[in-house]
Amino acid sequence: MTTVILVVHLLLAIALVGVILIQRSEGGGLGIGGGSGMGGFMTGRATANLLSRTTAFLAAGFMATSIALALLANAGRAPKSILDQPAPQSVPAPAPAPAAPLAR
Repeated sequence: MTTVILVVHLLLAIALVGVILIQRSEGGGLGIGGGSGMGGFMTGRATANLLSRTTAFLAAGFMATSIALALLANAGRAPKSILDQPAPQSVPAPAPAPAAPLAR
């Protein structure tokens, strides 16, 4: 299940980057949408509308898969409190070994 969601998440991320790069920015950027470059199929405004809606859809899907992956990663863990743990037991230090007599 996690693998399927992860693959969908990666595909959404790649598609989101691609759609964002296609959009026309205010400075021109990498945008290829709009103008007469589309051959009259869609006007510049309609193309911007389509790309904006596609970006919103992909972003919503990306966020949904992000939340799903976070929930699945945390599903098997029980909350632990530091107050519920017993105090650590002190281990007695080992007795020092008797010193060997010095050979002269």
